[in-house]
Amino acid sequence: MIVCVCRRVSDREIARHVRAGMTFDEVQFELGVATQCGQCEGCARDIVAQCSASHPVAALNCESGPRAIQLANSIKESKAWNSSRPSAAA
Repeated sequence: MIVCVCRRVSDREIARHVRAGMTFDEVQFELGVATQCGQCEGCARDIVAQCSASHPVAALNCESGPRAIQLANSIKESKAWNSSRPSAAA
């Protein structure tokens, strides 16, 4: 669904950016959502809030700095992920 008609930004585009770890302000800067007429701001903020709350992310430490990724459901639901015991590989 198109959320921002002025910039032709869809809910999927917003969700993808949020799941990559972006805040509303970062999404707004990157996609231009809610920067012209402003009618879409409430809907865009709702999408950001829903995606932020429902999709945990993990931080990766790499040379260019930490980066957030979305964890797959299979990882989140696995016993190994929820275990407090150290893994055999450690």
